[in-house]
Amino acid sequence: MKIALACDHGGLALKNKITEYLAANGYEAVDFGTTTDCSCDYPDFALAGAEAVARGECDRGIFVCTTGIGISIAANKVKGIRCALCTDATCARLTREHNDANVLALGGGIVGVNLALDIVKTFLETPFSGLEKHSRRIQKISAIEQKYMK
Repeated sequence: MKIALACDHGGLALKNKITEYLAANGYEAVDFGTTTDCSCDYPDFALAGAEAVARGECDRGIFVCTTGIGISIAANKVKGIRCALCTDATCARLTREHNDANVLALGGGIVGVNLALDIVKTFLETPFSGLEKHSRRIQKISAIEQKYMK
């Protein structure tokens, strides 16, 4: 599975730990930056990573900023992206099962490394449930995108 990674300076340390985890567990990481701790703007990196996921070049994405909020908002502006900010493994499991989320957002200043890696593991290993009620809801989300994201 190919994973798009993106972060700003506030998420760099956690993104680097996630990169190590992905490599150790057989995932291919595609890093869309940033690679330094110099102050930068998360929308730039969220856009590049989200576009790669939306085009199908990457299977999923994991994006990190200080809180996870800004980078998730930016990612969700890309048509076809369902980015979920998760702070525990239960949220990660449910967003995959119910929402078929294709991007995970994390707050580098909010969750510690061990918790973040548990969230990442759960997000990557949990399949979409495929239940009709969840598929119907995702189709409604897609209809909203069609209407407003032209």
